[in-house]
Amino acid sequence: MTQAGPEMQIAMDELGAVVRRIDDGRVDTACAMLAGAGKIVVYGCGREALQVKGFAMRLFHLGLPVAVVGDMTTPPLGKGDVFLASSGPGETTTVLTLMRVARDAGAKVVLLTAEPAGSAAKLADFTLLVPAQTMASDQGAAKTSVLPMGSLFEGALFLVFEVMVLKLKALTGATPEAMRARHTNME
Repeated sequence: MTQAGPEMQIAMDELGAVVRRIDDGRVDTACAMLAGAGKIVVYGCGREALQVKGFAMRLFHLGLPVAVVGDMTTPPLGKGDVFLASSGPGETTTVLTLMRVARDAGAKVVLLTAEPAGSAAKLADFTLLVPAQTMASDQGAAKTSVLPMGSLFEGALFLVFEVMVLKLKALTGATPEAMRARHTNME
């Protein structure tokens, strides 16, 4: 059996340190908001978008009414709905604009961010802090992660979202069989 190299071990240690600092009670609250939403629309920029879209797929597998901003089938949001956005740096212009649109329409805004004092956190109804280095703070003396260009945040998002799926599975009573039955056959 081979052993993980030093880079892999450092990356795993960094990721573990981040997820251990995430408030599980706040994860539960975010899950309750999603489980009770009339509609859920999600958004993230760049690599964060990849994690957010993967989460949207799992929400769909759970049977929740979810769409991704930019898809032609994205419904309008309103009262009783939730807009979930990711902005690690907390200052992403597109995220800020979409948060305002969702709030103006009466939807609740759930934000995942590494920056609790950022502009996005001030606009959110609920913030889930993912305390990981992002691309906004990975230069010079501020750089603490071995992973390039803020990848630590995206890696942590993947784990947080998968844990949220487990919690939502319990909240909604979704069975593995029902989830699998919703998986696309168009692959």
